[in-house]
Amino acid sequence: MRIWDIDPGYLNRQSLLGEHRELHGIVAIVTKNKQGYARHPETLRWAGYGWALRQRHRLLAAEMALRGYTDKSPVRTRSNHGAWPQTYVDVPGRQFDILHGKYRTIEQGRIALPRNAQQLWAQHKYSVLARDTGAYRQLGRRLSARTSDRELERIARELTELLRTPPDPGGLRNALQHMWGYVADYYDGNVSNIDAWSSARLLREIRRLAMQEGVGYLTSSTALGELGVWVGRR
Repeated sequence: MRIWDIDPGYLNRQSLLGEHRELHGIVAIVTKNKQGYARHPETLRWAGYGWALRQRHRLLAAEMALRGYTDKSPVRTRSNHGAWPQTYVDVPGRQFDILHGKYRTIEQGRIALPRNAQQLWAQHKYSVLARDTGAYRQLGRRLSARTSDRELERIARELTELLRTPPDPGGLRNALQHMWGYVADYYDGNVSNIDAWSSARLLREIRRLAMQEGVGYLTSSTALGELGVWVGRR
């Protein structure tokens, strides 16, 4: 049993659907006092974090939608609003190591597993921009030079925890407008009213065009999936 902490975009189909199934198992254990796996480390660390379980499920559902799956089993737990587990079974950097080994000879996820901190940053930058422009600038400067493997471990945890923060509407819109720049030339509709689109519609069009046209910088972005969790809700 495993609930990952890194973005679901890094999971292959089997791992993505497997986590979805196991998350529902944990929800059943913590809400219905079922005994199976009740003492498992994943169950113990998620107990009492109903809101976070719900948000993780939304992340999984958003990624599943990008890959053509429809989730029909919402999670409605709400306890401890805004809080996430303070412990890890494996820290985020180690989770990437596990997946590197696991996927060595099989399909990977939508997003390539990072080989260095700069690649990891490039994959997360619009998710960070949506939340904190100061962190966006600071991390960009910090990661402009060659970094060590230890820096990848540090930045993996930092980014994972930063992405748990809901973006405010202005930051979300700003990130989407930057992302739109990569697909705008592929849009064949009326561009005069795009500023009037809701953020939800803008993200839908970005996703459609990015996937349809194979826009690698966006299809390798955490933001393409995870921002869908926050569009239209806080």
